[in-house]
Amino acid sequence: MISLKNIQKYYDIGQNKLHVLKGITLEIKKGEMVAIMGSSGSGKSTLLNILGILDYADSGEYTLDEVKIEKNLSEAKAADYRNKFLGFVFQSFNLIGFKNALENVALPLYYQKIKRAKRNAIALEYLKRVNLDDRATHMPNELSGGQKQRVAIARALVTRPKVILADEPTGALDSQTTHEVMKFLQQINNEGKTILIVTHEPDVAKQCKRIIHLKDGIIESDEIIQQEVLT
Repeated sequence: MISLKNIQKYYDIGQNKLHVLKGITLEIKKGEMVAIMGSSGSGKSTLLNILGILDYADSGEYTLDEVKIEKNLSEAKAADYRNKFLGFVFQSFNLIGFKNALENVALPLYYQKIKRAKRNAIALEYLKRVNLDDRATHMPNELSGGQKQRVAIARALVTRPKVILADEPTGALDSQTTHEVMKFLQQINNEGKTILIVTHEPDVAKQCKRIIHLKDGIIESDEIIQQEVLT
């Protein structure tokens, strides 16, 4: 599903270059649930941005579902790939404050030029999946943190992406809500969805099937683990 070969990434810092990713080579198969861990500055956010086609490697190869992601994509083509292949879940939820839960979930379908009635019907189905159809007309400021994250997950799923990329999805949640969100992500994964989670929380990582540790821009360890299945 995902193939990275010798990914190198630099950032210009004044007159110097900061070498952020130092030859990352990585294969992630369809249906895996992978945690990416590392301290601040390890390169995990940069790696996620490259996987999400929000940034590009300076060299190396990135293949997503057998499509080679070129470095100099137009923004329109990059957006098309993101909409086709990827769903995003963020720590800060990134919901639009002036749209209700249903409208937030339906928004990616608008960019696919699906008519309003159909996209709202699809969005409602995904709100049902996260047990929030009774909150469809609520605004984000009327939802709890856990409810906001479930709306964000529904939005990530609504285009039926190949891969879910989650950046610290439980970072703003209490322990009980974290449990609920991770349980739902496990359920999605068990249905065959590929999920990558950037996290600094060991307890969250244990609920994945594989843990990759980054340190100073390289893969320090990569192991299959006995997943802690939530009930």
